[in-house]
Amino acid sequence: MKMNNAIRAALLGFALATAQTGGASAETLKVMTGAVASALNVPMNRAVVVESEKPFAELSIANPGIADISTLSDRTIYVLGKAPGRTTLTLLAPDGTLITNVEVQVTPDIAEFKERLRQILPGEAIEVRTANDGIVLSGTVSSSAKLDRALDLAERYAPERVSNLMMVGGTQQVMLKVRFAEMQRSVTKSLAASMGLGGTLTGTGIGAGLSMGTGVLDGGTSFPGIPGAGSVIGASSNERFGTFGFGIGTDFLQFQIMIEALESKGMVRTLAEPNLTALSGQQAKFLAGGEYPIPVQDQNGGIFVEYKPFGVELEFTPRVVDGDIINLQINASVSGLDNSVSFGSGTISVNAFKRRETSTTVEMRDGQSFAIAGLLQDDFVDLNGQVPWLGDIPILGSLFRSADYNRAQSELVIIITPHLVTPTRGEALVLPTDRIKPPSEADLFLYGRTAAPNLPTEGAAGEVAQQDFSGSYGYVMED
Repeated sequence: MKMNNAIRAALLGFALATAQTGGASAETLKVMTGAVASALNVPMNRAVVVESEKPFAELSIANPGIADISTLSDRTIYVLGKAPGRTTLTLLAPDGTLITNVEVQVTPDIAEFKERLRQILPGEAIEVRTANDGIVLSGTVSSSAKLDRALDLAERYAPERVSNLMMVGGTQQVMLKVRFAEMQRSVTKSLAASMGLGGTLTGTGIGAGLSMGTGVLDGGTSFPGIPGAGSVIGASSNERFGTFGFGIGTDFLQFQIMIEALESKGMVRTLAEPNLTALSGQQAKFLAGGEYPIPVQDQNGGIFVEYKPFGVELEFTPRVVDGDIINLQINASVSGLDNSVSFGSGTISVNAFKRRETSTTVEMRDGQSFAIAGLLQDDFVDLNGQVPWLGDIPILGSLFRSADYNRAQSELVIIITPHLVTPTRGEALVLPTDRIKPPSEADLFLYGRTAAPNLPTEGAAGEVAQQDFSGSYGYVMED
């Protein structure tokens, strides 16, 4: 008997100690005779003491897997929460009559969870509740990163039983400014010579020709410098400036020389600055260019047309992770038709495409910039051809040699800058078509104006309209 009393006292002391070490005092439910007992909330792996006004002889728990019970005396019961759920505790008097039924609800221990949540995410207005056997989180957090942290922590206390009712506050719309800049430079130099010898003897024409480089022996055309003589050097394939020829001879014998020297330079600049706005976590797309039709044959031999987009393409998904830190997943490309390569079948001819693209994920703050892609391409071709032995003769050997030099350089840079933005009033926005209006007859015929200014003067739109582009602007590139 003394041993039983010692065990009961030890259990009671353990229950009180467990409650106190958890940061809260022990909860006690008093069962009054003749009164309806209130629900008993027991945190999982925590203990609660139930006191009965009337001594009981028997007690039972409907589901021992949810809560475990033990008697400390004939009026005191020790209830330990084991698993989330609901069950019923029944108390019977010595005469077998029912004293009461107590509803026991075991919930996850959110007291410790709340404390850890305040330590990890201080200042966040997150409310924690229990629902059935899970945890419900509600309130407003400042960023999606802190929302993810709160959910990860909740999963530690209620795995796969966490309901998220939280919202992310603050600015969650991102405008992405992208600058595509491409420079293409090309230099071509060539030097070639063509010679011919011909004549007529006894009515029979004889001729011989030697061509280097761009000179083509494709049949004679009249050659300057020899009246009435036919040319034994073919027409030059060079349609641009840089061809010089002369000839000497008689009606019976002609000697002709044609020298071609060519140097050409070219430069192309491509610049695009698309701006695109999207909600955090949502995808946005942009295309400035067009679509090229491509014939495709189906399984039955029929021909149908597919359209392939080309131009400046942009696809990005922004995510505001914390404050003004923005995570960007970007796909950007610059493409165009390549007329130098084509494929033809019958009456159908399809051009190839030049395409430069990048796909990456970066993270930066509002207003910061990244150069996410850079391409420097340098193609060099040098070709030298000569007539054997004759091309090695000093000075005169230049007439028997041809040289071609071709160099092409291309540089592409893609720079991105994200901004957190909020909507504004429509009156503050000015369209490009709002700056001008059709000219009157007096403006058109008397002053030669093709457009008349139509700038707003009031409000935010007026401030924007005052901005002009006079003076130096643009880009300066040095070789």
